[in-house]
Amino acid sequence: MLDAAGTVLYVGKARNLRKRVPSYFRRSGLSTKTRSLVEQIAGIEITVTHTENEALLLENNLIKQLKPRYNVLLRDDKSYPYIYLSTMQKYPRLAIHRGARRKKGRYFGPYPSARSVRESLHLLQKLFRVRQCEDSFFSNRSRPCLQYQIKRCSAPCVGYLSPDDYAIDVRDTILFLDGKNTAVIDGLAERMETASGALDYEQAAGLRDQIASLHHVQEKQYVSNEKGDLDIVACATDKGYACIQVFYVRGGRNLGNAAFYPKTPADTSKETILSAFITQYYLGRNMPNEVLLNHAPEDLALLQEVLGSDAGHKVRLTVNVRGERARWVGLATSNAEHALATYLNTRRGYALRLQELQGALELAEAPERMECFDISHTRGESTVASCVVFGIEGPLKSDYRRFNIKGIQPGDDYAAMGQALSRRYTRLMKGEGKLPDLLFIDGGKGQLSAARRVLDELQVAGVELVGIAKGAGRKPGLETLHLAGSGREKHLSPDSPALHLIQQIRDEAHRFAITGHRQRRAQTRKTSPLEQVSGIGPKRRQQLLKQLGGLREVARAGVDDLSMVKGINRALAQQIYDAFHNDLA
Repeated sequence: MLDAAGTVLYVGKARNLRKRVPSYFRRSGLSTKTRSLVEQIAGIEITVTHTENEALLLENNLIKQLKPRYNVLLRDDKSYPYIYLSTMQKYPRLAIHRGARRKKGRYFGPYPSARSVRESLHLLQKLFRVRQCEDSFFSNRSRPCLQYQIKRCSAPCVGYLSPDDYAIDVRDTILFLDGKNTAVIDGLAERMETASGALDYEQAAGLRDQIASLHHVQEKQYVSNEKGDLDIVACATDKGYACIQVFYVRGGRNLGNAAFYPKTPADTSKETILSAFITQYYLGRNMPNEVLLNHAPEDLALLQEVLGSDAGHKVRLTVNVRGERARWVGLATSNAEHALATYLNTRRGYALRLQELQGALELAEAPERMECFDISHTRGESTVASCVVFGIEGPLKSDYRRFNIKGIQPGDDYAAMGQALSRRYTRLMKGEGKLPDLLFIDGGKGQLSAARRVLDELQVAGVELVGIAKGAGRKPGLETLHLAGSGREKHLSPDSPALHLIQQIRDEAHRFAITGHRQRRAQTRKTSPLEQVSGIGPKRRQQLLKQLGGLREVARAGVDDLSMVKGINRALAQQIYDAFHNDLA
């Protein structure tokens, strides 16, 4: 259906056009959406297909291509990430992969988001210690990296583990990702008994802890009574908006969930939305054997036939489930309702800026967690670095952190930034928090390079890095964005919602850093440097101040002058002098 300008308004399919098309032109009983559509129709074009399957496929392709105003549109059409294992290498590597699967090796997934892949990779590091570093990094090591020191890698790069022993860890990793935890635990238990029998109690204890960790993971991640692959899809609607939650279960393991907000015309039913979503989302992608739904989509039997033909195996769309499965469908439904309520509350503000940010930075998916670092000091005094965190609902103030910077040349912002990032992400790599999807650095190319070096050294992968350089006269709206991944620079329009979000995050980091710096500076200025000198108690401090005429004169005095005070020998005088004159104190 087209308007007077030839723009496509709506694409639909019908087994019987004589019945379907006149239904749009009835005198009564039409929804508001249909009446609005009919008022704009100036022409109708028809394509005849051989089968209903062909009609559904053509409808799906035309909707994705033309994006008609009155169709349900799923705007998220990216490729989904996988875990990749390079099995052809002597020491295989685990990594996140997105796109065509051309490399030789094993692919596990798809996962709902890059975040869920990173969480799985982080878990695998703790369980099996299979390397995740880049091949170039791996090939040029002469000593173990930090991952070995924090017990996240077995250091095969320097020969700390033989290829045969490493192959055992790789095998266990594959079994775990295939959902065969019992086989992994049985193998570990057998090795533990062997080590114990050989009196190698240290190795036996390590295997015991590994088994305990696997049991803990199994309790947290496995879906009751499910052993195969399935998705759980639930739709919620309110005020003309829709949210669809998809929970992913692979090998009986819950890999997480993702929320989608398709563009829907007013008065569109949940059944219609689900039908359009399932077609646009699953066609052309790997899909499980079964999908649980909270509402029966239109053309259920036709959808099953087309999806099965496209996937190369039988596909079941199941509605009205019972028992444990009903609980999971209910959980997906409540998640969809909660996510939609949050989305509507922030629709005109934060959520819109987040979508604009995804487009402006050309990200594969909207960031769910963002961090920003800033440095604050007064001519090098009391340097403090701040880290603020924003999620899909705004600032996450409980995750904010400050770092008191020590041991650097005063005023060296690059070194300060490097120290703050190193401390922050060393903790995160140890499992003391979550990695961000997007990392902002308040500064230009220098600060960005310092950040890049730290992330490379810690092997932090999958984090988009962006530097925010102030414009001429530090005027808002003239910022330059430096994209570390491509090396490009970007200038966003001063009225861009994406830039407004970046400014909000940057300004929050600046506020948090300044507050911390002022507190630290005030504390420092309230404290006499004499109090930091060991061997100087209250009486000796009082003696010094009296004999030399106050703190300022003590600071000006040389070692000889200080050593003339009663009770102060030359070694102690040197310590006092250093307390006032050492730039790194």
